[in-house]
Amino acid sequence: MDGFEEVYGKYMKTVYNFIMKLSDDSHVAEEITQQTFVIALEKLDDFRGECKMSVWLCQIAKHEYFAWEKKMKRRRAHNASQGAGLKHQEEKERDGLVNAMIDREDYERIMAVWHQLTEPYKEVFMLHTMAEMPYEDIGRLFQKSANWSRVVYYRAKKMIIEKLGGV
Repeated sequence: MDGFEEVYGKYMKTVYNFIMKLSDDSHVAEEITQQTFVIALEKLDDFRGECKMSVWLCQIAKHEYFAWEKKMKRRRAHNASQGAGLKHQEEKERDGLVNAMIDREDYERIMAVWHQLTEPYKEVFMLHTMAEMPYEDIGRLFQKSANWSRVVYYRAKKMIIEKLGGV
């Protein structure tokens, strides 16, 4: 358990920032972060070390966030169907759903390309973009300079853009 507390202390902020980037809601980020570490504790024996611990934890967090988001959509749809002004609400939800699908499609395309990157590009991109970790902290994590992390991030971003067809 002491080892897990160390993992929690080291990666909690990274996971929280990652979920904050996805949800833009501190309460959701706190809840998903806690759930992520509960799951990680249960599945710690499944961690094979094929990626960095932070990547593994953020993958768990991502899956938990998407599951939570799906549950909230079902709940909103159910509540809307029982309320007054159903037609207006359905139109608003449909517009929101279309925008979410476009955003989701872009996000899924980027994530598909991101998964093809090799290390350290994959992790540096994730830490800076999704977890909003400063270049200085990323450099320290890899025992490199902040400039190194900037260059690696720039190259990862360039690779993703190229693989997306220059989008």
